[in-house]
Amino acid sequence: MKLHVLTLALMGAVALSACQNDTATTDTAAADAQTAPMTDDAAATDAATAPTDYSAQAPAMDAAASGDIVDLASGSPDHSTLVTAVQAAGLVDTLKGAGPFTVFAPTNAAFDKLPAGTVDGLLEPAAKDDLSGVLTYHVVSGNVDAAALTQQIEAGGGSATLTTVQGGTLTARADGGTVTLTDAKGNTSTVTTADLRGSNGVIHVIDTVLMP
Repeated sequence: MKLHVLTLALMGAVALSACQNDTATTDTAAADAQTAPMTDDAAATDAATAPTDYSAQAPAMDAAASGDIVDLASGSPDHSTLVTAVQAAGLVDTLKGAGPFTVFAPTNAAFDKLPAGTVDGLLEPAAKDDLSGVLTYHVVSGNVDAAALTQQIEAGGGSATLTTVQGGTLTARADGGTVTLTDAKGNTSTVTTADLRGSNGVIHVIDTVLMP
């Protein structure tokens, strides 16, 4: 009888120990869950709410964007000065026309390279005709993409003359895959991004404002 009681006591002790181990395991798992690193879902949430680093975005215009060439320029934070100038010159409707047009689009940094006060002076209402002349000097009739421009340069023995809507000419050259434009004053601008296509033409981004 004593042996039977002792056996029952040992069995009870084993069962109690097992329950305690299960409880400890559950508590440990809960603690681990609280201190575990973020899951993929949590990381995705943080990424979705993180601020956008616009300084890392390239090119200056979105090649996948839709719309005409004015829409493309308007959607680029690096071409706000150009868009303001186009509006001040009354050329928005013209550049939204059927075209096609080829636009060599200076960036904000390109306008900043001009002598102090030049941009502000051109934006004055009294200088509207001068501003229009500068802007249309950056526009060529037709759809002159990079391939067509390269062919013209090769056919010209290393350079090509482009007649602008303003009436003046630009000289295009290619060297090692880099295309440059020289204006009437001898200033040279480099094409930094080519073939941004809109519904009514193509834009090539340049780093210097061209002057007739």
